Amino acid sequence: MVVSAKGTRLNRRGLQTRLHMIDVAIRCLAAPPEGEQVSANLVAREAGVTWGTVQHQFGDADGLWAAVLEHILTEWQPVHAATGDPEPLASRIDAIVTRFWRSLAAPQARAVGNLRQLLPGNRSELELAFPHSAAAIAAWDRAWTEAYAGALAGLDVDEEKLHRVRIFLPGALRGMRAESELSTYFDIDEGRRGMVEAIVAYLS
Repeated sequence: MVVSAKGTRLNRRGLQTRLHMIDVAIRCLAAPPEGEQVSANLVAREAGVTWGTVQHQFGDADGLWAAVLEHILTEWQPVHAATGDPEPLASRIDAIVTRFWRSLAAPQARAVGNLRQLLPGNRSELELAFPHSAAAIAAWDRAWTEAYAGALAGLDVDEEKLHRVRIFLPGALRGMRAESELSTYFDIDEGRRGMVEAIVAYLS
């Protein structure tokens, strides 16, 4: 049962309005309108609803952003776990990097990344000003950590080194993805190949 921020059960129309607003928020976050910063007010305007509707459905901006994060986490999985079939280390790492690279280009991942840039970067400030969003981000990070762990499971390599790869690989891929979306003279594909070779050399 889905309830509003007021604690009332949402009827069919209310559920449709809620999902519509979440879909609009994801679209705006994934591809922000030119010259505008994404905000809860912008989402309300683009969705064709009043601020009162936002308050009824989500309470405030924190409730809206938390609902967006929870919806994405429920409806979209970043990557599927590895098949478990034996394969050379280099092929396995290349496949993992490729899968996560493509996942980061999805609208859902872009929306989450842009939303996190809008929110306070300091964790204490985030938890104080946006407690619901902070909890949703923590759940998002756990899901991605599990996805990376599942993708890297079963490798016959040093576990301590593998643990370090699990930590740095998400940030490294996000940074390279951000670089690819800027005007750059670097060959991003060469950079990804270098990342794969570096990880394989480290784990070998």
